[in-house]
Amino acid sequence: MKKAFRLTAVLAAALFSTVPVVADEGMWMPQQIPDLAPRLKQLGFTGDPKIWSDLTGFPMNAIVSLGGCSASFISPDGLIATNNHCVQGSLQYNSTPEKNLIVDGFLARTREEELSNGPGSRVWVTVSVKEVTDEITGKVDPKITDRLRYQVIERRIKERTAACEKDGLRCNIASFFEGLRYYEIAQLEINDVRLVHSPPQGIGNYGGETDNWQWPRHTGDFSFYRAYVGKDGKPAPYSKENVPYHPKHFLKVSPKGASPGELIFVAGYPGRTQRHETYAEVKERTEWTLPRSVRRSKEMIAILEATTKGQKDLEIKAEPRMRGLFNGMKKNEGVLQGLLKGGILARKQAKQQELEAWIAADPQRKKEYGETLVTLAAMQAESEKTRERDSVLGGIYQGSSLLSTANQLYRLSLEIPKKDLDREPAFQERNWTRSKEGLERMQRTYDNRLDRPMLRYALLEAAALPEGQRIAPVDTLVGLAAGQAKDESAKKIDAYLDAFYAGTKLPEKEFRIGLFGKSTKEIVDTKDTAVQLAVALHPLSEANRELDKANSGKRTRIRPAYMRALLAQGGGLVAPDANSTLRVTFGRVMGVDPRDGMRYLPQTTLQGVVDKHTGEGEFNVPARELEAVKALRAGKKTPYFDEKLGDVPVNFMSDVDTTGGNSGSAVLNSQGELVGLLFDGTLETVASDFLFDTEKTRSIQVDSRYLLWNWDAVEGAKNLLDEVGIK
Repeated sequence: MKKAFRLTAVLAAALFSTVPVVADEGMWMPQQIPDLAPRLKQLGFTGDPKIWSDLTGFPMNAIVSLGGCSASFISPDGLIATNNHCVQGSLQYNSTPEKNLIVDGFLARTREEELSNGPGSRVWVTVSVKEVTDEITGKVDPKITDRLRYQVIERRIKERTAACEKDGLRCNIASFFEGLRYYEIAQLEINDVRLVHSPPQGIGNYGGETDNWQWPRHTGDFSFYRAYVGKDGKPAPYSKENVPYHPKHFLKVSPKGASPGELIFVAGYPGRTQRHETYAEVKERTEWTLPRSVRRSKEMIAILEATTKGQKDLEIKAEPRMRGLFNGMKKNEGVLQGLLKGGILARKQAKQQELEAWIAADPQRKKEYGETLVTLAAMQAESEKTRERDSVLGGIYQGSSLLSTANQLYRLSLEIPKKDLDREPAFQERNWTRSKEGLERMQRTYDNRLDRPMLRYALLEAAALPEGQRIAPVDTLVGLAAGQAKDESAKKIDAYLDAFYAGTKLPEKEFRIGLFGKSTKEIVDTKDTAVQLAVALHPLSEANRELDKANSGKRTRIRPAYMRALLAQGGGLVAPDANSTLRVTFGRVMGVDPRDGMRYLPQTTLQGVVDKHTGEGEFNVPARELEAVKALRAGKKTPYFDEKLGDVPVNFMSDVDTTGGNSGSAVLNSQGELVGLLFDGTLETVASDFLFDTEKTRSIQVDSRYLLWNWDAVEGAKNLLDEVGIK
């Protein structure tokens, strides 16, 4: 009892002390913000910090997730603001070679013109967060095996989730601080989402990959959805009879934007950071994972570019994947640069050495934490033994939508005979609707001409694996062997793929959807070649999953102890790593000196848009925007003009702490008004995902004045200006 009390006291001091944080690092859980009152006061905030922790009040109730991107309600009729790059799936779904919305953009001037995003589109509104640590990890027998420990915790999570999901709520039990704490997060799930406005590519993706992760930036990265529900006000599938959702709270769009030195808050759903990883884990990413990812992205981009060249229908289908590959590749290059030349890997090593010395200096600490780093290092070394094989195996599934679909249908058939609580989480009934929607949506995105070259690429990787890392089922089916000449492997792969695509009916919508929920025998008896490959790979994949479960059980014992050591050593208030849950970060609008002899000013303007315009490729401003700029220069008045800048502001930079998943996050002033949308960071500091750079980390936002000026002067979208209360 005394030991338990001592651990609780140390943890409380570490997590909820009001010691001022260093600089403004932290993607904070909303409930932590009141404890940051002293720091907020230093930055000039005079309001009540509790507003950022009240999930049912203003402004936090207006912040929503799109699943991978963030967004916010900005009108009483469910109008949602997010980034242009977050709506590419909707644009692709609604595009044709004759009417390419990805390039041309879209504006609905009436509610009737708004476009369905298609099956699978969602908006999640967080309504409650409740700690359930004791319910998930409390009183677990310490003597059971790691595999059984995983099973016990997984079962508890599924039971809590089932009990939580009522009245249109979607619930998730999320781990924080490396499994040290668990929280039950309940969200309203809205599944009728429609496209309202997305600017042309020459605005929404201005600068393309050339400017991506760069400053100065001149991108109008904004777009708008609307959430719809049934006439009873409850979530309902798409129907013409549905009505706009009326959120309890929504954000006022500020016509004043944000100015240098101003305090801002960013609320959204950041994806993943790795600031609490061990040195060995970060080193492995630096030496192997990230370089491999960059190389593969470049090679896959080259394949897709060659495959889609001159074929508009394929370009539309490939666009979201291409943009994702480009974005990830460039970020990973920046992360590598920061880890190596920026010295972050060396700093990570030094911090771990300090932790080891701190543990060794005290007998009690040595007893409590001494084995954690040793065990984690051993687990890391073990995982690296088969990393080549396991990564290539994952790439085969990811490379082919057909194989991924066949695998999903086959695994579901194995799970259906079980009771729902005994099923793998991904195959529980709560996920069946979304799985069916994915099978239906695939009709707008799939094409054999795209799938085949990507699967071929993955199989060529399998062919190159060394002895001891081979994927035996692939070798058997395709006729590959270690040491085989590249030309011979390529011929065998091409012959196999000829038979593979000739022998599958999964591209056919009715056949594909018809297999959902069928028995294992019925699926296998189709003799579909994609199913046959999925069945052949299943034993190896299942063995990997079993090993992952045992390791996960071990991590639920070891990583919380590791986290307790980090917290006890550092003290102060600490933000958990990002995990796609609702977070708040804050900072100031400000520039930076990224390198010797270089200074970034904190704002860009319309003049920069015009200066970059070439009329071709990534710098092709729509004619109507150029005309609007001319009118402005000729003296046409606009309320979005910044007298200090002498122009309409476009983008601004701030020192807030964000990462992937924050795209589309609401940028708020101290009154909770929307002053911008966050959409990017700078390449110099993306390695802050691993160790925060307190001096140079910057995020990039589009100013609310630029989006309002576009509605007003470029699009003439009076309907939207009226809706958000701008006159």
